[in-house]
Amino acid sequence: MPTPLVKKIHTLTGHPDCVYTLQASGDEQHFFSADGKGMVARWDLARPEEGELIAKLPNSIYALHYLKDTDQLIAAQNYSGIHLLDWKDKKELASLQISDAAIFDIQSIGNDLWIAGGDGFLTIIDLKEWRIKKRMRISEKSIRAMAVNPNGSEVAIGFSDFSIRIFSTEDYSLKHEFVAHTNSVFTLSYMPNSNYLISGGRDAKLRLWDAANGYQSVEEIAAHLYAINHLVFSPDGNYFATASMDKSVKVWDAQALKLLKVIDKGRHAGHGTSVNKLLWTSDHNQLISASDDRSISVWEIDFSVISESK
Repeated sequence: MPTPLVKKIHTLTGHPDCVYTLQASGDEQHFFSADGKGMVARWDLARPEEGELIAKLPNSIYALHYLKDTDQLIAAQNYSGIHLLDWKDKKELASLQISDAAIFDIQSIGNDLWIAGGDGFLTIIDLKEWRIKKRMRISEKSIRAMAVNPNGSEVAIGFSDFSIRIFSTEDYSLKHEFVAHTNSVFTLSYMPNSNYLISGGRDAKLRLWDAANGYQSVEEIAAHLYAINHLVFSPDGNYFATASMDKSVKVWDAQALKLLKVIDKGRHAGHGTSVNKLLWTSDHNQLISASDDRSISVWEIDFSVISESK
């Protein structure tokens, strides 16, 4: 199977602490990042050395969410709540106290903003009225990740109680529930142009689930040495990448579920500590990774070139 050629083209520095999250913007050339000191930055892939500080919040930020309709950014400040940011004018438009727990993920479906809480609470925010619409505790353990089914009818949610639960976007009712991993579920994504959900966990495994058939288990892969923190698909949906606590990024063939490339410090001057988040842009097919080492790396992935080693 062809092995892509990987080239590190930029190392972005400036964050004073671990970089926990990345978020796409309204165009493929720009993206946002946030760290353990509460700093939110905006980057231009055409001029990567010119990072721009957007906001500074008092606590660490694990999740950012971009609102396409309004061109605004939501930052989730751990142990407090969410902040609506006008990134252009660098000002806060509104905030909402939710809980004193960490916030691990944010997703939006229509006018609803879904907030994943470290206290096991799922909070639904009415975006137009900027108020808590519904708040329910759905686990004794943390909610770690969410993924919206492309058909819009349901959201998959991963937990630190090792389970995945599927909720309706219409009435927020529980549709399916199953133990998915032998440890916390850290990342979820529906596979483009398919009926499958893929999950990654603290057990370092990837698992594939058939969403069209009651989320039956399809395949299990021992993918990394340590926890899988995040996974993301390429813009064309043919590939995906995983980020791990084992300091590596791995690139996979989505259809065959086969490993194509390992990006690490020894072979590609990769990260020296845990890789926390990924973002795959259509801007020259660049893959972006964020790490505990306080840096962001930009990788050029060329699938037209065949190399001999992974």
